[in-house]
Amino acid sequence: MNPGLPTEFLQRLETIVPADWLSIVHESFLHPKSTSFRVNTLKCTPDIARQELSAAGIALAPIEWCEHAFAVPASARASITHHPLAENGGLYVQGLSSILASLLLDPQPGEQVLDLAAAPGGKANHLAALMKNMGWLSVVEPIRKRMFVLADNLKRAGVKISHTYLMDGRKVGDKVPGRFDRVMLDAPCSGEARFSIDEPETFAYWSPRKINEQARKQKALIVSAFKALRSGGRMLYCTCSFAPEENESIVDHLLQMYPDEARLVALDLPITNWHAGLTWFGNDRWSDQLQLARRILPNELFDGFFLARIEKN
Repeated sequence: MNPGLPTEFLQRLETIVPADWLSIVHESFLHPKSTSFRVNTLKCTPDIARQELSAAGIALAPIEWCEHAFAVPASARASITHHPLAENGGLYVQGLSSILASLLLDPQPGEQVLDLAAAPGGKANHLAALMKNMGWLSVVEPIRKRMFVLADNLKRAGVKISHTYLMDGRKVGDKVPGRFDRVMLDAPCSGEARFSIDEPETFAYWSPRKINEQARKQKALIVSAFKALRSGGRMLYCTCSFAPEENESIVDHLLQMYPDEARLVALDLPITNWHAGLTWFGNDRWSDQLQLARRILPNELFDGFFLARIEKN
């Protein structure tokens, strides 16, 4: 057990995480993870980034399943974040779980794509790069200060197809029903996967009550995202929380609201540190479809993450 983390949180983990992974998950809260980043292919190439960073004495570990992603030791984080490539938008420091989410949504050039909770802009930038700056990318953020950060990040990254909207994402589906080919919803959550024993502020306000507050917002957001999706379209729901109330329960809520339209699609992950979505937790029981969702288990490289890909029939 990790001293310092909330006792109730640790007790919940014992029910959520497979027993053979529990010690690794506990360990992940104790030490800084390796720093991962993505080369922004709108402004740079992996080869050029590799050359410039190597010239600065930074040794890179390539990520096998993503040719434009790399990792460095945690001790090299400052060297990456302050390198000119990062400052001019040529690379973006981003967790591997987050990078994987955009790859799984797989937006195509020319499509209409929505990022429903977009700040600070890492996924939106990645989506635009995967689309080769062709198509339409709507990015939504309800908080003005975060919207300015988002807009600055997209401008620095050379994104030309983004259209930013300062608004509550829960209203988007009713405003533009059936418009988008793909929707990314990295929902605001309790942030459990980002807890660090060295940073008590990361878990100072955690409580089951906060989880339930987030879940109410997430239910409205996922319905809005689904309404905005066209027939035959695809959306990805994800969080950096372990809490089933913020993950499987939210997706099950959508499946119950749209039993004839919404269906989960299996995710084939290029990693081994994952397990299937849950179909029950405590007294709650959910659709067997939730086994098609994926929970990324944290280790020295990855943050914990929940992923569910949903298609609209």
